[in-house]
Formats: sequence, C-alpha cells, structure tokens
Amino acid sequence: MKKKIVALMALAAALAAPLSAQAHRAWIMPTSTVLSGGDAWVGFDAGMSTNPFEADHAAMRLDNLVVTAPDGSTIQPENVNVAKYRSTFDVHLTQPGTYRIANVGGGVMATYMLNGEQQRWRGRAEEFPAAIPAGATDVTPTRNSSRTETFVTLGSPNDTAFTNAGDGLTLIPVTHPNDLVAGEPATFKLSKDGVAASGVAVTVLRGGQRYRDNPEETTVTTGADGAFTVTWGEPGLYWINAAVRTPAQGDTIAANASYVAVFEVLP
Repeated sequence: MKKKIVALMALAAALAAPLSAQAHRAWIMPTSTVLSGGDAWVGFDAGMSTNPFEADHAAMRLDNLVVTAPDGSTIQPENVNVAKYRSTFDVHLTQPGTYRIANVGGGVMATYMLNGEQQRWRGRAEEFPAAIPAGATDVTPTRNSSRTETFVTLGSPNDTAFTNAGDGLTLIPVTHPNDLVAGEPATFKLSKDGVAASGVAVTVLRGGQRYRDNPEETTVTTGADGAFTVTWGEPGLYWINAAVRTPAQGDTIAANASYVAVFEVLP
C-alpha cells in the first residue's frame, strides 16, 4: 500500500507540471520579442529549472500550449520538440501585432479515504466530484491553475491577445509587455478568476544568474486594483512570478493559482 501511495504522489507531481509553485521554476524564453517586416519566425525554449532560462532540470510539457494571434485567433506552433532538459518550438508570425504564447494548466486534485486506505485522484474540474467513488470519506479537493507565458510583437503592437482569461491568475498589461525599457517604470495588473488580485507578492528576477554572486531578485505587491509597478534596472530577460492559495470556504474548494511571465527589457 505504501508503494502505491508513493507512486500516486509521484504521478500527481508529474501531472502538475508546469505549475510554477513547485521548487523548480517554469519559463518560456523567446529568441526575439520585437520584430519588423511583414513575416517573421520566433523560436522558443521552455523548461523547468532552478534558475530561469538555464535548462538543468526538465523540459516543459507542451500539451496545453496556446498561441494567440494579434486578431484573437489561435494558431499552431511548429517544429515542436521535447528533449531531456528543454522543449523547443517555433511560431510563424504572419500578422502584424502582438502574440501571446501561453502554457496553461488546470484541474482538480483530491485525496480521500476508501476502505481504510488513502487514495488520490486528479482530473478535469468538470469530472469532479462524480469521479470520487461512492463510500469515500474525508474528501479534500484542491483546484489548481497555472499560466506560463511570454509575448512577441511583429510591427506595431496591439492588445487584442490580452483578453482576460477569467480563470486563475492572469496578467492585464497597462504598459505593453513589448515596450519595456531599462530605467523606465512599467505597470501591470493581476486578476484572479476575473477579479482584481490585491495584496499578491510578485517576484521579479533578471536572467543570467549563473555568473552572478548576488541574484537580482525583488518583490513587489499588488495594490487594491491588482496593479504593480516595476522599474527595470538593466536590459535583459526578466522572469515574473506570482502565486495565490485560497483556502476552502463553504461550498468553495481550496485553490492554488500560479502565474509566470517572461519579458524582454531593451536598453
């Protein structure tokens, strides 16, 4: 029985990727974020690692990858490959405007007792609670949602791809994410399930930590309207992370929501 529980826990941990609340950090890194012309390609690396952008732990699963085009339509990534430590894919930019590239995860995980043994279940939210066997007791469900994303723009930027998903933590740009310059402040908002996420700690970490003695990591907190402001100290790639846990209340089950964005800050 002990072996069975351990195996189920390992399976649940694997299925939970790419939740950024885990010990290893999730990231999607573009080769370029601002491009000109009428047609272009952008390559992406995606992984889970101790430090963002350093492929040293595991590739990111891309089953839930969604690429939103500037007109709001969904397009397919190309040349998808999953290796040991990182996944790669390309996006063909054929429309002018801003593209949102997001890996979105979600579902429900539950523990329960059945015939004196602890069991675990994980699946889609619409499958719960019907999937829990009759006679189960001490049912403890948790709804999980995660979003790991980045943005690229061909030509003039637009904001059609920024439609609030309304599920989990979502970024609502005030400053366009492809218009970030070192030394200048940028403002964004976080929403949770469509409502302003206030009092949320947001971690801001500049890439390239491997050769630094002191990691350049800061934390800011969202205001009542979900807004937070970052002033970029140096150009480069930045990793933004936030996570919220909501305890169970009445008929509402506990929920974990995480958000990760990768931005490029230009000189």
